[in-house]
Amino acid sequence: MLLKNTYNEFIKILAKPRSYLGIGALTLLVLLILFAMKADGKSFISFVTASFEQTLSFNGNILNGNLIAFIILQMLIVHIPLLVSLVTGDLISGEAAMGTIRMMATKPISRTQIVLSKFIAGAVYTFILTLWLGFLALIVGKWMFGTGDLIVLNSDGLVILKEQDILWRYGLSFGVAYLALLTISTLSICLSAFAENSIGPIVSTMSIIILFTIIGTLDVSVFDSIKPFLFTTHMASWRSFFEDPVPWTTIRNSVSILVIHNIVLVLIAVYKFNKKDITS
Repeated sequence: MLLKNTYNEFIKILAKPRSYLGIGALTLLVLLILFAMKADGKSFISFVTASFEQTLSFNGNILNGNLIAFIILQMLIVHIPLLVSLVTGDLISGEAAMGTIRMMATKPISRTQIVLSKFIAGAVYTFILTLWLGFLALIVGKWMFGTGDLIVLNSDGLVILKEQDILWRYGLSFGVAYLALLTISTLSICLSAFAENSIGPIVSTMSIIILFTIIGTLDVSVFDSIKPFLFTTHMASWRSFFEDPVPWTTIRNSVSILVIHNIVLVLIAVYKFNKKDITS
C-alpha cells in the first residue's frame, strides 16, 4: 500500500506545472553557463590562473568538460534548493489547502505511511533533478568542451587531478550533493505538515537556509559551537572529493550530519501529521 500511495504522490508531483518549471529553470541556467563559457571561457580561466602563470606553465585543454561541470556545480548548488522547495513545500499543506486531506485519511493506509509516501515521492523528484543536473553539467559539458585534467582552486592552493582520476569523484560528489538537496526536500515537507497553505513552507525553507548560511559565515565565536551541526555547513561538502588527498573523515562527518537531519525532520513530520486535526 505504501508503494502504491508513493506512486500516486509522484503522479501528483508530475501533474504540477511547477515541477517542470524547476527542471526548465535548471536547464536554462546550465545552458546559459555553458554558452557563456563557450563564448568567453578562456578569459575566465586566464583570470583564475593569472597568479600562478609566473611559476607554472599550463598546457593542454584546461577549459574542458570536467572543469565546466565543477564550475556549474559551484554556481548552481546554492540555487537548486529553491527549485526543490517549490515542489516539495506543498506536498502536505497543499492537500490541506485544497481540502483533500480528509479524503486521504479515509484510505486504508495509516497517516504515517501517507507522510512517508510523500517523503519518498519528494526524494525521487529531487533525485531526478540532481541526475538531470549531472547530465547537463558533465555529459553535455564534455560534449561541448572535450575532456582533460581538472584544475581546482581551493583554500590550500591549486589542485590538478588527472583525467582518469576524476569520474569516481564526480559520482560521489553528486551523491553527497543529492543528500544535501534531499535535506532541503525533507525540511520543506516537514514544514508543510505545520502549514495550511503552499507559500508558507516554501518561504520558511528559504528563510531557514538564508539564516543558517549567515550564521555559518559570520566570524563570531558565539556561533562556533553550533556551526558544525547546521545542515547548510555541509551542503558544499561535495567539494571535498576534489581535494588531494580526499578528507574521508570530514566527508563522513558531513554525511552523518545530513542523514541525522533527514531522520529527525521525517520523525517530526510524522508526529505532527498524526496529531493534525483534519476535521476542520
